Amino acid sequence: MAPATRLRNPGTGLKAAGREAAVPQARAQIPPGRRAAPVERRDVDLLKLTVIAALAAPTMALAAPKVSDAWSRPAAAGTTGAGFMTLTNPGKAPDALTAVESPWARSVEVHRSMMSGGMSSMQKQPRVALAPGGKVLFAPGGYHLMFLGLKRPLNSGDRLPATLVFASGARVKAEFEIRISAPAATAPATPPSGHAHH
Repeated sequence: MAPATRLRNPGTGLKAAGREAAVPQARAQIPPGRRAAPVERRDVDLLKLTVIAALAAPTMALAAPKVSDAWSRPAAAGTTGAGFMTLTNPGKAPDALTAVESPWARSVEVHRSMMSGGMSSMQKQPRVALAPGGKVLFAPGGYHLMFLGLKRPLNSGDRLPATLVFASGARVKAEFEIRISAPAATAPATPPSGHAHH
């Protein structure tokens, strides 16, 4: 009696045939002799420029304010000196002056002289706003700094050091030239009434 013939699982044969048929089809999708297209150099350069622009945008928006024409009048040690200047915000975001420091004074405050009802007054300012691209003038009769408790005399020709602190976190160093009168660029056309000493 002839031995029984072992039958293969018909399902297995069909699966194998299906895989063998699928291989030529998959290979046919990629033409022979062709490779994946390389990344164009201009695409890489464009990507680099995009990344650089994204990193530079916050820096441009938060550009540190600038101080110009900073000056102060002569004053004796132990008294109070006044500081004047022009603040400019070159950035695209608003900022504000929040504090001033100086090693030549016990403390520094921001004040503003104003006229109301024919009477002049001076008030301490916790902050001075700087609009994007804006400018604020510190001059006699308006905004000014008060260098309280001077640790040394301010003589003509000296340069009083100070650091201006802004809401953005910027710390801007400045030097106030000690002189009798304002620089020509900032001198008012007519002297302001009241508070001539500030």
